[in-house]
Amino acid sequence: MALKFDTSFDPNYGRGVNVAPDVQRVTARNPSPFTFYGTNSYIVGHETLAVIDPGPDDDAHLRTLLDVIAGRPVSHIFVSHTHRDHSPLAARLKERTGATVLAEGPHRPARPLHIGETNALDASADIAFLPDVALPDDAVVAGDGWAIRTVLTPGHTANHAAFALEGTGILFSADHVMGWATSIVAPPDGAMADYMASLDKLIGRDDHLLLPGHGGPVTAPRSFTRGLKTHRKMRERAILERVRAGNRTVPDMVKAIYRDTDPRLHGAAGLSVLAHLEDLVARGMVSTDAGPAIDGIFTPAR
Repeated sequence: MALKFDTSFDPNYGRGVNVAPDVQRVTARNPSPFTFYGTNSYIVGHETLAVIDPGPDDDAHLRTLLDVIAGRPVSHIFVSHTHRDHSPLAARLKERTGATVLAEGPHRPARPLHIGETNALDASADIAFLPDVALPDDAVVAGDGWAIRTVLTPGHTANHAAFALEGTGILFSADHVMGWATSIVAPPDGAMADYMASLDKLIGRDDHLLLPGHGGPVTAPRSFTRGLKTHRKMRERAILERVRAGNRTVPDMVKAIYRDTDPRLHGAAGLSVLAHLEDLVARGMVSTDAGPAIDGIFTPAR
C-alpha cells in the first residue's frame, strides 16, 4: 500500500465532536507545523468519564473540556506522553475533577546524553509531570462502562503509550501513528529502533480504528501502519545512500533528502535523520567519529 496522508480535518474548536459511541474529541487551539490543527483530547464514557491526553496548559481548552464533561464525574486521566502539547493540563484537570492521573511514567530520555551534548528538545518536555499511577504494558483499567488497556509504544518518546478501548477495536494512538504526517522521532527523547519495534507491535494487533493525538482518525490501521514502516525503511535507505555518496554531516543530508520540505521543519528533520543514523551505527552499517550526535561525522561502515 502506498502511504497516503489525510490532511482534511475540521478541528471544531470550542466543542466536543462525537467520533465513536461514548467517545468525544476536543481539539485544542494550538496549531503549528508540529501539532497540525492542535492536540486532540478524548473524553470516554457516558456517566463517569475518562479523559485521554488533556493537552496543553491552556485556559480555553480547559473550559471546553469542562463544558463537554458537563458536570459528570471524571475518574481517570490518561496521558500518552510528556510533551507540552499533551500532558501539562492534567494537573489542573485533576484539581477540578479529583481524577487519578495515569501514564507510563515521568519524562526521560531514551538514552543518556553524550559528553558535551545538549538536549535540543528540553523546551518541549513537561519535566514537572508525575502520574499518580505508573502503567506497565498491557495493564487494564476498568471504569464505569469502559475498560482501557495500556499499549506501550516507545519511539516518539521513551514513555509513549497508546490506549486501547476494550471491546471496541479502537486504539488511541497519540503521536505514534497519525493520519496527517509521520511521527517525529528525535534523539535523545526518542529512538528509531524503539519506534520501529512499536510499529511492528501495532501491525500485530487487530485494531479497527486509530484515534491519534493530532488530526483525524486512521480507518485502516494495519495497512497504514505497514505503510509507515515502509516509509521509514525508504528514509533509512536514502540516508545510507547519502552517506555512501559522501555526505558526512546531518545538515548536508537534510538539504539533500528534505529539499522539498518546509524549512521550518528542517531542525526536526535533522533530529529524525540522527535517529536513523543512531540505529544504523548500532547495527554496524554506518560509522561515526564518536557517539552519534547532531554535529557528528558519519561514514560508511568498513
